[in-house]
Amino acid sequence: MTNSSRTFVLASRGSQLAQIQTNLAMDSMKSLFASSNTDAIPKFTTSFMSTAGDKNQSQALYLLGGKALWTKELEVALIEREVDMLVHSFKDVPTVLPKGCIIAGIMEREDPVDSLVVKKDSPWKTLDDLPNGSIVGTSSVRRVAQLKRKYPELVFQDVRGNLNTRMAKLDAPDGPYAAIVLAKAGMVRLGMGDRLTSDLPPPLLYHAVSQGALAIEIRSNDEESLKICQQITHQETAWCCLAERACLRKLEGGCSVPVGIGSSLDGNVLTITGCVTALDGSKHVEHTITETVTNEEQAEAVGTKLATTLIEAGAKEILDDITIDREMRIKLAQEKDEKIST
Repeated sequence: MTNSSRTFVLASRGSQLAQIQTNLAMDSMKSLFASSNTDAIPKFTTSFMSTAGDKNQSQALYLLGGKALWTKELEVALIEREVDMLVHSFKDVPTVLPKGCIIAGIMEREDPVDSLVVKKDSPWKTLDDLPNGSIVGTSSVRRVAQLKRKYPELVFQDVRGNLNTRMAKLDAPDGPYAAIVLAKAGMVRLGMGDRLTSDLPPPLLYHAVSQGALAIEIRSNDEESLKICQQITHQETAWCCLAERACLRKLEGGCSVPVGIGSSLDGNVLTITGCVTALDGSKHVEHTITETVTNEEQAEAVGTKLATTLIEAGAKEILDDITIDREMRIKLAQEKDEKIST
């Protein structure tokens, strides 16, 4: 427990959800010192900023360059000591951090499942209810790739924006979407859980790596922040998420690569399933590993082992095809932009 009277600045993106999540982290930190009888206790405040991912709402995430879109500006502020801690949706954090930055805290995970939300006042509840040709919105190629395997008759279309924006696009009377797919955790934190009409659990849809968890990023030499973050870390969540991230790191996947994951920890027994799916759903590689672990390093080793098994089973070929497809689409988008500018 730190005896410092320092004021710690917690920063995140400026969306309503990011602010809610930052306040959740701040409240957890404040609670550590609630019973202290001294005035020499830390204080906590917040700072919110817009990132490149927030500013570019027109292009598909698949073409925009990965997770650093959500974190780069925040990490510059952290490194330059303008703020002390970054509160992230862990699924948005790149698996390799800038030099001098570490993940110091991992808070207890909300349910990581993806869920369906249908247009307001529509009679449907599930993907099976939707008529053939219905448009389902999601900005995730992971979701599209997996769902196309069972629902080839549905049309999956990109939808960008924060949760409130996407919900508005869904409910617009003249909008094209019959339904959208969202992370359940964000909707619950926003107090909109009542709009969720059905969950899409594995094996139908494996969620994103670290989905549902909040992570605290700090400067690696900030011992005071480290001690505080360690005290709000949830061990089960940490071991599961670190295993998932190790798998993704080995696969060299990112926000726009269809790598799905699922994990659980029963005592010291870690079970983790990973899958890689072709963009059109035509190829799918999936594998599960169960091993006993006693620390974070062993959990990460299990994740790396899973990725190696997936690669040997054909995941590398799928990921290579996806890289070629993305490079082609980026080139076409750039050519289109150049024509418009001239």
